[in-house]
Amino acid sequence: MKLSQLMEGLDYLVLQGDAEAEVADVAYDSRKVQPGFAFVCVVGTNRDSHDYAEDVAAAGASVLVIQHKLDEMPAGVTVVQVENSRHALAIMSCNLFGNPAKKMTMIGVTGTKGKTTTAHMIQAALNAAGKTCGIIGTNGTAFAGERHALANTTPESYELQKLFSEMLAAGCDSVVMEVSSQGLMMSRVDGIHFDVGVFTNLYPDHIGGPGEHQSFEEYRAWKGQLFRRCDVGVVNVDDKNCNTLLAGHTCRLVSYAMHKDADFVGSGLELERGENFLGISYQLSGVWNARVRVNMPGEFSVYNSLAALAVGQVLGLEMEAVCKGLEQVSVKGRVELVPVSKRFTVLIDFAHNEAGTENLLTTLRAYQPKRLVVLFGCGGDRSRLRRYGMGEVASRLADFLILTEDNNRFEEVEAILADIKIGIAQGRPDVPCVEIPDRLDALHYALDHAQDGDMIAVIGKGHETYRDRKGKKTPFLERELLLEYAQQIGLE
Repeated sequence: MKLSQLMEGLDYLVLQGDAEAEVADVAYDSRKVQPGFAFVCVVGTNRDSHDYAEDVAAAGASVLVIQHKLDEMPAGVTVVQVENSRHALAIMSCNLFGNPAKKMTMIGVTGTKGKTTTAHMIQAALNAAGKTCGIIGTNGTAFAGERHALANTTPESYELQKLFSEMLAAGCDSVVMEVSSQGLMMSRVDGIHFDVGVFTNLYPDHIGGPGEHQSFEEYRAWKGQLFRRCDVGVVNVDDKNCNTLLAGHTCRLVSYAMHKDADFVGSGLELERGENFLGISYQLSGVWNARVRVNMPGEFSVYNSLAALAVGQVLGLEMEAVCKGLEQVSVKGRVELVPVSKRFTVLIDFAHNEAGTENLLTTLRAYQPKRLVVLFGCGGDRSRLRRYGMGEVASRLADFLILTEDNNRFEEVEAILADIKIGIAQGRPDVPCVEIPDRLDALHYALDHAQDGDMIAVIGKGHETYRDRKGKKTPFLERELLLEYAQQIGLE
C-alpha cells in the first residue's frame, strides 16, 4: 500500500522523502520492524519510541511517522510528521486492514464495572437471535469458536483493527467490545464509529497510578467520549454521574434503570438459588414487557441485562431471542460457581476494587449464607486507595476474611496486606481474619475450613490464568486449582 493511502484521513507534513512510498506493513514496536515497514513513533508513559528512529531505519523501515521533530533525520527514509502519533497509528491501521469495522455492527461498552458481563450478555443475545458476534474485552477475544487472551481490555489500535479483519473474514456480522477510558485516552479506538455505545456505571478507579488518570473528572470525561462516537447511546440513568458524563454527546439516547423512569425498567426482583446455581428474575417494563430470568445473581446482573435488552431492541432483535440469550449466558470469572461440594458454595469473581467488591458481597449476602467468607488481596504497583477501600468494604460485609496475594508485581505482599488492614480498621476491625500470603495455600485453607452452608467468594483474579510475582507470570487458574484440591481431599 502506498503511504498516501495509509495516511488517508490524516493531516500530515512530509519532511523528507515521498508520500507515494510503498509500505509493506505498520509497526509501533521497534522490535517488530522489517524492511519496507512504516514505523510510528509513539510517545509512551515510560519511553519515547522516537529514540529508536535510527535503529528502525537500520532495520529497513521505509517510513517514519513522527510526532515531534528528530535531532537528526535518518538518511533514505521517508519522514512524515503528524500532530498525534497514536491517533495516526489508529487511522493508518484502519486503512491498512480495509476499515473492517465499517462492515460490521459495532457495539462499545464503557463504565467502571459490569463491562465484561454486559458485553457477554449482548453477545449471547445477538447469537441467540441468529447473528454471528465476536467479542473483545477483559476476558480476551472470542469468535469462530476460538478464544484468545489479550494484553489490554481495549487492545492497541493496530491489534484491534487486525482482530476486526479476522472477525470479518470468519463471518462475523457484529462485534461487541469493552471500551476502556484508557483505550479512549490513548486513541486505540480512533477511527471507529459505533452503532451503539453502552454506559454501565461510574465509580472512582484507574486514578493516580502509573499510566492512569490524574483525577476522577478526567476519568469521567474520557468515558463520555464514547457518546460522541456512536449513533445510539444506551445509558444507565440511575447512575448519578450519567448526565455529567453525557455532556456534549452527539447520539440518540435510550435509557435503562431500576429506580427511575426509563425506556427499559427492571422491578420485582426474585433471587433464585439451587445446587450450583445462583440467578435472578425480574419484571421488565417500558418499551418491552416480559418476565426476564438471568443466569447470574444480583441487582448488578439486572442492570447489565437491561443494557443488553435495550441494545437488542435498538438493533431490531426479537425480544424472545434476547431473553433466551440472557437465561443461558455465563461469563468466566464473573460470579462463576465452582462445583467443589454440595455442603457449601464456592465462586470466583474479578471484583478488584471497592465498588465491585461492595456490589458483589451485598448481592451474596442477600442469599443468606451461613457465613460469607471472602478470600482476596490487591494488585501491586496500583493505587493504595483501592486497598483501603476493599479492606473497608470486605470487613463490613463478610463474616470471615482470608487475606492473600493478588499479582503483587514488584511490591512485597506483606506491604499490600498492611494497606488492606488499614481499610479493615476503618470498617469493622474485629472481623475474623487470617493472613496467608501464598494464594494457593489460601485456596487450600478456604476449602479445608469451609462449613456447611458457607458461601466462599474468591475475588480479584476471576478469569485470569496467571500469577504475577516480581514481573514473572506463572500459570495460575483458580477454578482448576480449586477443583483439583477438592478432589484430592475428597470433598462431597
